Formats: sequence, structure tokens, C-alpha cells
Amino acid sequence: MATAPDFGFPDDQRRAIADGLSRLLADTYTLYLKTHNYHWNVTGPQFNSLHTMFETQYTELALAVDMIAERIRALGEPAPGSYSQYAKLATVKEADGVPTAEEMVRQLAEDQLAVVRTARGVFPAADEAHDEPTADLLTQRMQVHEKTAWMLRAQLG
Repeated sequence: MATAPDFGFPDDQRRAIADGLSRLLADTYTLYLKTHNYHWNVTGPQFNSLHTMFETQYTELALAVDMIAERIRALGEPAPGSYSQYAKLATVKEADGVPTAEEMVRQLAEDQLAVVRTARGVFPAADEAHDEPTADLLTQRMQVHEKTAWMLRAQLG
């Protein structure tokens, strides 16, 4: 096995950060899948606007999963990449059935904030280790998810 990279902070911190990022990856991927599902299955008077909005969101999430997974790899740890691993790690839950358009929007708004909480939970470990690249990634992800949650909530009135 290869030696872990020396980032200037202890291995236990490096692993803790990678573990937190693995949870963030699981939440992000699950939200990606759920958003893509809703993009395909949304119906009703808001179909066009929601179909387009969901596509924008899942496209952004697809790019995010790659950034998060690559950061985990840069930290010298394997990135989780299976549905069973994500199911164990994620706080975001998969969709059951096909809810109404309004319920889709409500769930996605809640899930966006769940991802924010996951990212925020990793931040102290990155901050303590002075792991600025991870802290920057977490900050960017929180900003995106907070803004997206606001946009979804605005759809609800």
C-alpha cells in the first residue's frame, strides 16, 4: 500500500476530513439522483420551469460530485462510489414514488439544506488541520446549496 501523503497535519485528521467528505459526496450524489428523477417525472402547470430548474441543479451536482471525490482522492483515501455505500453514508434520502411538483420542490429545498449541514459538519476538521483547499471546497458547496434552497423555497411562495 502506498504511503499516505504528508499534508503537514496528522493522518487521523486527514482521514477524518476524508470521511466527512465521503458523507458529503454521498449526500451530493443522492441529491443529484433525486433531482434528476424529479426532472424526468415532474408534471403540472409548472412543468416547464421546474423541468428546466431541476436540470440546471442536477448538472451542477454532477460537477460537484467529481470535485468532492477528487478531493477525497487527493487526501489519499478511496472515494465511495456505490449505491450501497451512499445509502450508509447519506442523510439525504432517495425519493419514494413520484410526489406532486410542489412536494418535489419542498423535498429538494430541505435536501439542499441537509447537504449544507453535512458540509458545515466537516468544516471544523478542515479548519483545525488548516486544510484550506477542503475548507474552500466546503465554503463553495455551502454557498451553492444555500442559494439553491432559497430558490426552491421561493417557488413555494
